[in-house]
Amino acid sequence: MNNKQYYVYIMTIKSKTVLYTGVTNDLIRRVYQHKSKVFEGFTSKYNVDQLVYYEIHQDIKLAIEREKQVKAGPRRKKLELIHITNHDWSDLCGALR
Repeated sequence: MNNKQYYVYIMTIKSKTVLYTGVTNDLIRRVYQHKSKVFEGFTSKYNVDQLVYYEIHQDIKLAIEREKQVKAGPRRKKLELIHITNHDWSDLCGALR
């Protein structure tokens, strides 16, 4: 039995104008990496450091498929996902512990 969990997540910046969608098997570690700017790239360049949405999946293939679906969708759909689950756009990082 596979007890692993996979996460599709959306992060943003302080002004909420930039959205980044990703997938990981360790959300706490991945958010820390974004916040610490461990890797060069989009999230470090634009200072993407606030977790505003995530969903949990049990199957990596389904998680990757969902990530692609969210990424390919219009910005409006991403905003709806965030608004439904996190109306205030709070940084959910603290809730992960």
